[in-house]
Formats: sequence, C-alpha cells, structure tokens
Amino acid sequence: MRLDATTVRRLLIVLLIVAWEVLPQAGLVPRLFLPPVSATVAALWGSAPEYAYHLWVTLQEVAISMLFACVGGVAAGLVIGNSVRLRQLLLPLASAGFAIPLVILYPLFTAWFGIGPESKIVFASVYGFLPTLLGTAAGVQTIDRHLVTVARSLGASRFQQITRVFLPAAIPTVLSSLRIGGALVIVGVTVAEMLTSTAGIGFLISRYRTLLDSPHVFAAILLVLAMAIAFDWLVQLIERRVAGWQRAIRTEQAPAAAYS
Repeated sequence: MRLDATTVRRLLIVLLIVAWEVLPQAGLVPRLFLPPVSATVAALWGSAPEYAYHLWVTLQEVAISMLFACVGGVAAGLVIGNSVRLRQLLLPLASAGFAIPLVILYPLFTAWFGIGPESKIVFASVYGFLPTLLGTAAGVQTIDRHLVTVARSLGASRFQQITRVFLPAAIPTVLSSLRIGGALVIVGVTVAEMLTSTAGIGFLISRYRTLLDSPHVFAAILLVLAMAIAFDWLVQLIERRVAGWQRAIRTEQAPAAAYS
C-alpha cells in the first residue's frame, strides 16, 4: 500500500516528536541542548501569560513589517518588472542589497530608529522586501509578451496591464516570493528582538538562553515555528482562492492571444 504525501508528512512529524521526547529522556542527548517535548510544553503552559504578552508584541511587529515587505515588495516588483528602464536601473541594486547580510547592518537601524519596535519593523521590512521584489519582478519577465501586446492594442492603461495581465500570469511566482519574504520577516523580527529588545519572543529566547533555561527557550522557538506555519497556511489559502480567478483570466486571454 502506497502512502500519500500527507500521511507520510504526518508520520514524520509524529516520529520527530517521539524522538524529541525519547532521546533526552534516555540520556542520549543532554537536556541542556534538547529538553524533552513534555518539559517544553510544560514550560510554555506554566508561563502562558508571559508568552502571550510577548507573542502579541511580536505579532504586531510582524504584521506591520509584512505590510511593507510583502505588499510593497509585490507592488514594486510588478512595476519594476513591467519597465525595461527600471529593471536595468534598480534590479542590480536590489540584488546587491539582498546579497549583503543585513544583520550586520542592524546596529545602524538601532542608531537611526532607536531600540524600540521601530527599528525591528524597519529591519524586518527591508529583510523581506528585497526577495519579494526580486521574485515578483522575475515572474513578470516570464510572461508571454503577446499578451502584453494584445492588451496594449486594446488600449489598456499601464495599471490595467499590471492588474489584468501581469499579476494574474505571475501569481505562482508572486506567491512563492511571498512565502520567502514573509518567512524572512518573521526571522528578521525575531533576530532583531534577540539583539536589542525588552519585549517579544526573540527577547524571551535571549533571556532564557542567558539563564540556561532550555525548556523556556524551546517553548519560545515553538511559537516562532507556529507563526511561520500559520503564515504558510495563509499563503496556501490564498493560492486556493486565486486559482479559480487565475483560470478565468487565462480563459479570457486565450482567444486574444490566439488571435494575435
């Protein structure tokens, strides 16, 4: 009997959880490095009010950063990808900026915006903006140029070309870019909180790491993992929602493309 991908994935998760519990309990892995999953869950449950407060702080910073990084990155990628001059001028700069380890520039963000949430939001926004922009612009460049020619011949404005041609055709690449950019936003906020912060999940990780309290550290890591999983689930939901719309747009475009 062949198991489907969902069943295999669930079995792997169960095996991972079992190994996480058994290996430290059996002494095969030091508890300082890997506490049992039961101890981690107990730490999370016992300090639930504290984790809830710091999770709320992190979620606010992540939400605002997502708005700038993902929405702004997709919009900028569509505009830049639709213009030869902008591509030649800005894409090399964006690629060079993405190649720089931005974490080494975080002290500059704290100097400019302070150690409050503003520096975390700006840092995470930039961290997720660049890959979202680059991925979206790359997706726009793969679109069949006949569709663009037909749209222009029918008198479509630049905005209509972007919303009715470029965006529907580039949706798979755009959503892939959103996955990367959104994940980097979560990472960026958490890392920034670990470096300089007095609140947030990253702050808890840094504080309990200093106290050598591994169960509380891993409890905070579980919350970061939960945020990443929730965001990925949201992107999958968007994929299912727009699948029908994308098919409808392609059906409308097919006769025009054939006519051209």
